[in-house]
Amino acid sequence: MHHALEHRPAPSGASLRRAGHADLPGVLALLAEAAEWLHRRGVRQWPRGGFGAERIVPLIEEAVLYVLEPERDGAGPVAVVAVDGHADPEFWTPADEPAAAMYVHKLAVSRSLAGQGAGEALLDWAGLLALVMGKRWLRLDCAKANLGLQDYYRGRGFQHVRTVDLPHRASGALFQRRAGVTSGDGLAFRDRTAPRPELVGA
Repeated sequence: MHHALEHRPAPSGASLRRAGHADLPGVLALLAEAAEWLHRRGVRQWPRGGFGAERIVPLIEEAVLYVLEPERDGAGPVAVVAVDGHADPEFWTPADEPAAAMYVHKLAVSRSLAGQGAGEALLDWAGLLALVMGKRWLRLDCAKANLGLQDYYRGRGFQHVRTVDLPHRASGALFQRRAGVTSGDGLAFRDRTAPRPELVGA
């Protein structure tokens, strides 16, 4: 990205890059860890045990899945996020101008990074990507019953658009915020999604 933020070096030496097929096991393990953590707290946002490969491989092949990893230890991804232009048609209607936004999916952060601002930094990065792509909004949906997660997004500049209550979907609370950076105070990382890595974060 050409609009990356220049800040102090990341303590962990983390970097963000597009996921490849070799990252599939690590991504699946990270999503499974996040899903189990949610289930232990009574949240049914994702399937227990995480997602099957058939849900993740297309994101890798579309080059819209990104992994955050330490630059030195080779332990695999510590966070993952998908950012694309695919608006879920069960949630976002033509009146929402779906093409005016980028959409965040599958955002998960390892418990080893809990509280270090990795989620905030990835959301800011996604907001910058939306801005570079000429979009007005960064959007996401989350579990209807997960009020704590909804408060997390509200605290990071997202506004609740509405909740779509479909019996076959655990998700349905829709949020959006303006494209660009909102918090600016998350974990720093190297952006290796662009030809020339930049330092992103705080």
